[in-house]
Amino acid sequence: MAKYFGTDGARGRANDTLTLDMAVKIGQYVGWYYGKQRHAKILIGKDTRLSGDLFEMALAAGACAAGAKVYLLGVCPTPSVSFLIQKEGFDCGIMVSASHNPYYDNGIKLFNGSGMKMNPSVEAEIEAYIDGEREITMAQNEQIGNVIPWHEGLELYESWLKSLVTVDFTGMNIALDLANGSATSCAKEVLSELGATVEVIHSSPNGININTKCGSTHPEALQEMVKEGGYDAGFAFDGDADRLIAVNEDGELVTGDHILYICGCYMHDHSELNENKVVTTVMSNLGLYRAFDRRGILYEQTQVGDKYVFECMNAYNYSIGGEQSGHIIFKAHANTGDGLLTALKLLEVMKDTGKSLKQLSADLFIYPQLLINVEVKDKHAALEHTGLAEEIRKVEEALGKEGRILVRPSGTEPLVRVMVEAKSDELCERYVHQIVDYIKEQGL
Repeated sequence: MAKYFGTDGARGRANDTLTLDMAVKIGQYVGWYYGKQRHAKILIGKDTRLSGDLFEMALAAGACAAGAKVYLLGVCPTPSVSFLIQKEGFDCGIMVSASHNPYYDNGIKLFNGSGMKMNPSVEAEIEAYIDGEREITMAQNEQIGNVIPWHEGLELYESWLKSLVTVDFTGMNIALDLANGSATSCAKEVLSELGATVEVIHSSPNGININTKCGSTHPEALQEMVKEGGYDAGFAFDGDADRLIAVNEDGELVTGDHILYICGCYMHDHSELNENKVVTTVMSNLGLYRAFDRRGILYEQTQVGDKYVFECMNAYNYSIGGEQSGHIIFKAHANTGDGLLTALKLLEVMKDTGKSLKQLSADLFIYPQLLINVEVKDKHAALEHTGLAEEIRKVEEALGKEGRILVRPSGTEPLVRVMVEAKSDELCERYVHQIVDYIKEQGL
């Protein structure tokens, strides 16, 4: 089991569980790993959190010590790193970000030369190096690397995004919540240059206000802004701009499930949906599957995590996939979720069909959902408990086809997550607590 790296890189509290020394060693290892025949070419980006400079410099110093040429992109969306690796032939890329987490956390996300998340086997090697279990050689003399500021890389990313859009957004009135994060680097500019009238909030990062009561995890201010201001749509990004939650003209949330439905149906109607399938995770709402059934669209389910969504898409060449949280992957264009690309795709559908976001998702009924986390002694042992399995079966039988229950372990904590979807909030409460109470009574 991985010690430092999870499904979204190494993450922790800056200068506490994620340290300067770890960052230096990660930089050293990837510089050495990709530089055995020549100077490795490595791209580093970051979001706006205070510790971003610290980890950017540490990673760069480590990589240079191992002989790499390091290009610094500065503040940028995570997907721009993935895109530029492929376009400009970098050996690998690193994004310094903790996504939607508070400012005091940070993370180190690694991408391989194809712009995909680093293979876990390489991350395992890095972990062994961090723990002193393996040795590598540092560069000497003319083999030592150097750092190159490369802010024009962001312009290449912006130009690419604009090149994907086939319609003119003139006449569209859009509101953006930039989460005081990575989206401040380019989101308004891209949409404005495509013709939209754009107003922004939470666009003044100061190092500690990233994701603070704003962005995709706290879109309430954007909802009010769109509702009161007569906007056609609103878009809320997370800290590193790889996910997006939208808001329709009435100020109602348009989640990742809504986006998968809107874009999946549009692609289906235009014969752009390979194998006629959309990739989801087990957390997607039952209503999404019911709506897809009515439209004759097939779907796959993966574990929670955009990493697993992409692995499934890549294995079978599926066209679109994503998570309820707003990570949406368009396989024809990207290897990772991209909030700005997702916003452009939604606007294209709106413009091409002449319909609003509310109209486009009118046939999608989102079932009420309740999720409760229960602390347990051993999450795996709890899920193997025969009495709990029987209790879950009873709930499944009671819900029938009009709901579902999902009981799964947390990936990082000693918790069991109990989720129920049903026709009413009352039913969700009843059946979630039936399982939660059982776990507590049994002392699992």
